[in-house]
Amino acid sequence: MKLLITLCLLTLLVPVAFAQDDTATWRPATEKELSGLIPARAQVEKERIETELRSASGVTDGKGHFIAGVLLITAGYSAHGKYTHFFITQTHIKAGDAKMKPGEYVYGYRRLDDDTLEFIFYEAGTGVQVGTAKAPRESRTGPIRSLLVTPPVRGKGTIQIGRFACEYSLEKEK
Repeated sequence: MKLLITLCLLTLLVPVAFAQDDTATWRPATEKELSGLIPARAQVEKERIETELRSASGVTDGKGHFIAGVLLITAGYSAHGKYTHFFITQTHIKAGDAKMKPGEYVYGYRRLDDDTLEFIFYEAGTGVQVGTAKAPRESRTGPIRSLLVTPPVRGKGTIQIGRFACEYSLEKEK
């Protein structure tokens, strides 16, 4: 009887032990990986705008998929004041109501109140708006980075500018 109970329990637990959360493999991308991914000049509508590689941040699943961003140097370009960051995703994600398929995007932000920014995402090549995401002020203390993309945990990560962060989620391909 004890053997039968043990076998039943093992049968139930083995699938759980081998089940993997597909988001568990995401990790911060290295400087070398980011320098190979982020262009020195990003195509933004009809202009090629310089990027600031030292501000780049991103994550990878280790299987060739990245989610990454970098600060745009927009002074002197028509994008000045509209876009602040260049953003690449190689997997489907959603931030707020912005559904992004693999591709290149740009985003800017506007202040909604003292504690909230709104990120506005656009297709990089066309300038067509794809959606917005609210970014509340983070309460934790620590270093402030111009951009930080965190790895998804249980399918959710953040895109952070300074102390403001919006959540993104991994989406199933359609």
